[in-house]
Amino acid sequence: MMAEWLEALCTLEQEGTPAVLVTLLATNGSTPREAGCKMVVSERARHGSIGGGNLEFQSERIARELLADPAAVPVLRDFPLGPALGQCCGGNVRVLFEPFRPPAWHIALFGAGHVGQALVRLLGTLPCRVRWIDSRPGALPDACPANVVPVLAATPAAEVASLPRGGSVLVMTHEHQLDFEIVAAALARRDLAFIGLIGSETKRARFMARLARQGLDKPALERLTCPIGVPGAHGKLPAEIAIAVAAQMLQIRDLTSSYQPAPRAVPGPVPVRLDGDSEGCACSEETAR
Repeated sequence: MMAEWLEALCTLEQEGTPAVLVTLLATNGSTPREAGCKMVVSERARHGSIGGGNLEFQSERIARELLADPAAVPVLRDFPLGPALGQCCGGNVRVLFEPFRPPAWHIALFGAGHVGQALVRLLGTLPCRVRWIDSRPGALPDACPANVVPVLAATPAAEVASLPRGGSVLVMTHEHQLDFEIVAAALARRDLAFIGLIGSETKRARFMARLARQGLDKPALERLTCPIGVPGAHGKLPAEIAIAVAAQMLQIRDLTSSYQPAPRAVPGPVPVRLDGDSEGCACSEETAR
């Protein structure tokens, strides 16, 4: 049976919810729990326990302070379990606080054809979160990379409304009509970083004409990128198209102000004691097959 803290951390990661892993790193003397016990703290919940009492209360408070700081890095804290903390154990504990922040880079991929599958294999190795959407039962594989959430949707275009702000949309389904409906829904939103459609210049021209007849203005139409993929990449194999599109996604990520790389700073030595003192261009998906 999976430990409560581990199950919670996995669930929060899948949901895209930031959390702090709190570990009782070392103990000295009489303490309520042994070294190695853990709990997970998110903005609204706590999972697991490091011993209860004021120690746990103060640790939860520190964890939420770290959650409020986007640049927070792991920190150590020492606690004497005496009158100052309101506990009578008499020992000392050292606690490690590790913030976990899901990637702020979101991609919605519509279509589980050959190119979509090749692209997911690449995106599964990158620090992004992918929502992989298809309408066909059995099209989405049972096993996906940890950062990929498969979604079977009878009406894929309806999924656009729930996508996060600042995300990117890639459209490569098995039907042109589905592509059109998804693109139209995406262009109706003004808060997406990128809207890309797999296909040729001819496909783009046809879509632009239909979208214009539906009333989309020129600024909205200009937000559609088709064909997709970095310029100069002309391969037509699914893997070649996927590489070109993944490279384009990296370019979009780095140009999008909402993307913030994970902090690389490593905390310096923390003065701690345990003696009682406290410190405080792509072709179409149809062609690719």
